[in-house]
Amino acid sequence: MTELPRIHPHDYCDEDLPELIQPWWDTLPRYFHALPDHFLADSDTRWRIDYTASIDNIARTGLACMAGAAALPAALNKQRQQQDREQSRFYQSFLDEDDPNVFFAPPQQRADIHRAPVARYHFQPEDGDAYTLHFRSPFETRNPELRERYHAHKPNGTAWAQHWRHHGEPRPTLVMIHGFVADPYWLNTRWLALPWFYKQGFDVLLYTLPFHGRRKGRLAPFSGAEFFSQGMAMLNETFAHAIHDLRLFMAMLRDQGSPAIGATGISLGGYTTGLLAALEDDLAFAIPNVPLVSIMDLMKSWFPINQQIPLFQKIFDTDMSGLRKLTALHSPLTWPCRVPQSGRMIIGGAGDRFAPPKHSQLLWQHWNRCDLHWFPGNHLLHLDQGLYLKAMRDFMKQALVERDVELAG
Repeated sequence: MTELPRIHPHDYCDEDLPELIQPWWDTLPRYFHALPDHFLADSDTRWRIDYTASIDNIARTGLACMAGAAALPAALNKQRQQQDREQSRFYQSFLDEDDPNVFFAPPQQRADIHRAPVARYHFQPEDGDAYTLHFRSPFETRNPELRERYHAHKPNGTAWAQHWRHHGEPRPTLVMIHGFVADPYWLNTRWLALPWFYKQGFDVLLYTLPFHGRRKGRLAPFSGAEFFSQGMAMLNETFAHAIHDLRLFMAMLRDQGSPAIGATGISLGGYTTGLLAALEDDLAFAIPNVPLVSIMDLMKSWFPINQQIPLFQKIFDTDMSGLRKLTALHSPLTWPCRVPQSGRMIIGGAGDRFAPPKHSQLLWQHWNRCDLHWFPGNHLLHLDQGLYLKAMRDFMKQALVERDVELAG
């Protein structure tokens, strides 16, 4: 494990963090959400970690109120409760499969992708082009009973991305997946210093998750509100849709000659990156940034949305392990990572209270103790970001070199 200076989490991990044993939804302690997130650090770094953690707690409560309010009408609807309980049974058999691609089936056709130059206020590369891409998604829900309901969300049926491409020979491409409610291209461009990665020689694709941005329904109270608010069965289909459309954009990159594709994502995008790494055989690298790994355990640590956990247990007549199992199909913890060890890296925030460090640590265990870099900030404020950006760049380039050596051999 590689660490940034002055932060040393490993002394508590091996003692306090339980060993990941499959099936993780049964063996992870029910109090996992309450495990401490403490680090050994000098006094200056300790102050920054504690200060940013307190800011995260306040901001998290606001987002939890929004997400909880969006989900409550469906959760209190008796007819919808019964439908969700019955429809969720459809997905449980897929957990018995050895290959997650049995459920997350690769697209069987190419997409007709349209492109237009980005607006003037977006990043404009001097030595390349920047386009907004979209296509009408051919995705069909795996559960036929949900097909009509899911596809009633018309705006969500169009996939969107932004693509920055250098002139000349095709370059390796960095695919970036945004977080929950944090879909604007301009925000992610600045937040994750994507123009800097472009100048390091990478093409960049910014992908929009379902029900976010232009995919949001007209009556949705905020971007992303429909992602988690439609029940467990619909959540499985939403992740299937996210992967399906992302794969079509990746197929486009391969058709254009991109020599390699790697992915990074933040928060919910980090979760999706971890899932993608369990599905794609030829990802050169996967770098989840402040990822979550268990949606139910995350909910249990967020007030006031944690007050809905007993309601979910009553609806599905189960305990915490059972709720985890309902969401396990799309968790990165459920499936082996297909990215080579040399291409796995995790970025974690020591003061993160949106996706607490224990989630990054659990993914680190699952990924065979891969490279793990900590920064002394929270989910929103990435202090010392320049250090981990340079570490990411060096890691990505080295992963590409090792990939080329393996392919040549």
